[in-house]
Formats: sequence, C-alpha cells, structure tokens
Amino acid sequence: MTKAPNILICDDDPVVHQSLALYLDNEEFTHADAYDGQQALQMIDQNRFDLMILDQMMPGLSGMEVCQAIRKKSQLPIIMLTARGEEIDRILGLEMGADDYIVKPFSPREVISRIKAVLRRAGNSAEADKQEELTTLRYGNLEIQPERYSVRLGGEPVACTPREVELLYLLASHPGRVFEREQILSRIWGYDFFGDTRTVDTHIKRLRQKLSNPQGWEIVTVYGVGYKFEVTA
Repeated sequence: MTKAPNILICDDDPVVHQSLALYLDNEEFTHADAYDGQQALQMIDQNRFDLMILDQMMPGLSGMEVCQAIRKKSQLPIIMLTARGEEIDRILGLEMGADDYIVKPFSPREVISRIKAVLRRAGNSAEADKQEELTTLRYGNLEIQPERYSVRLGGEPVACTPREVELLYLLASHPGRVFEREQILSRIWGYDFFGDTRTVDTHIKRLRQKLSNPQGWEIVTVYGVGYKFEVTA
C-alpha cells in the first residue's frame, strides 16, 4: 500500500488550518500543524514531510526566512501562501526556492490541486534522477555540480537558488540548443506550474548578474523564442 503524503501546514491563522485540514482529510492525506516559522523548522528536523504549505506573513520568522532556511539543507516541496498579490512578491517567493505560490483568499480545492501537482513533479524528478545520473559540467571558468546544487565560477562558489542551478544545468547540459520559455517552465517548474514566462526571464537575469564574468561560455537570448547556452571557446 502506498503511504499517504504527509503535509506540514505552517500558518498563524487557525482558520487556514481548519479549512485545509478538512480537504486534506478528504484526500486521506496526513498532516501536521505549525503556527510560526520556528516551530515549523523544529518539526521538519524531527519528522518526515512530503510537502509544506507555508504562509509568507507570520510573526517572528517570515515565510521567506523559513523557506531560505529549509533550502539550505532540504529540497522539501514548498507551496507559499500570502495575502499579497503583487507580482514581485510571487517572484521573490519562487526565487527563494518555493515550488508554487498561492495568493489569499484561496479555494481549498485549488490548494489540493496544487499539492497534487507539486507532489507529482517531485515524484517525477526523483524517478528521473534514478534513471539518468547527473554529471558535473565544466565550461571555461564555470563548474556546475547538480547533485550538490553547487555552482563555481573561477573556482569560487556562487550562491544560487535550487531553481537557478536547475535552470543553468538544463541549458548547459544541452549546449547550442534553444529552449523556449514555455519549455523551460515545463522542464524546471513542471507541466502544472501556474506561473508565467516572466519567471524564466527573472531567473536568467539573476544568473547573469551572479555569473557576470563568463569565460568560454555565455547564456544567449534568442529574441522572441527563449535562451541557449553557447560555448565560445
């Protein structure tokens, strides 16, 4: 028998816990409750969870801070909740390592749909890792170690989010191949991702800023299409 997914809900509003619990129970998902970021981090250290629903605006540690702390040691799937609707907040959440982003007020049924989509992507990613061994890539002064989520430029480590590493590795593992923005979204964020192509542009911009001295390679914009990794030496 397949074990039911175990979901951690981290939100300071009891109503959110109550409404989500009803739908999670209906899906026969197990779940646990944390009401602040510090409690959530302690629970993650002590228990195994398959996914976390994380409120961005909480007293004490913010959702962004909790997400960053988790990403330093785990790839636990995270869906971030927020009362803010501004695009910049959504993009920041994704850049911090969140897998999806939902603006309050939300439909609990929508959250369940997102949970299933993110769990599917996580499962497919794990299966792909078993079938295809990820290898270290080196081009000029660039080194990418996907298993460690490590990027080095000129021998020096570069702080990249998991999504940035995955995006860079996707392009660099297919030098010369042009990827459309929609292809990148589906390969890195999953077919069921609810974002838009500007997410890709934002991540490319941040990669270029962090890797500002390329030698023997470059990330090229193919206008009106997408991006490619070009070997120049």
